[in-house]
Amino acid sequence: MKNEIYAQLAEKAVEMKKFSQCAYSNFHVGAALLAKDGTVFTGCNIESSSYSLTICAERVAIFKAISEGVKEFDAIAISSDYEGFCSPCGSCRQIISDLCGSIDIILVNNKNEIKIYNTADMLPYAFGDDVLNS
Repeated sequence: MKNEIYAQLAEKAVEMKKFSQCAYSNFHVGAALLAKDGTVFTGCNIESSSYSLTICAERVAIFKAISEGVKEFDAIAISSDYEGFCSPCGSCRQIISDLCGSIDIILVNNKNEIKIYNTADMLPYAFGDDVLNS
């Protein structure tokens, strides 16, 4: 059952690439975030000519969910133009750790193959609440 759900989530991430606005990098990224209640929030990367204002697909999906009051998640799927498995950037890894906690991170390559990692795999020794609240 989990494999089927993750495959559907991966398909949604691939589909989201078509909405990417990436005139500068021409690197399309799509994401699909699965909430614990089964709701899926999607995102794509959106670039600005001022690169520091660009936002990644993962953060779009997470911020959409949070802005709608959803704060518990199971997994996020990420797909890009890269032939291999494109992992989240450092900023997205921190946001996933802070706002999603320990979830599965599903990477999708161009052959629609998937690899599954956990938040701790992507960001070992993460800076977080435990440090701030010590």
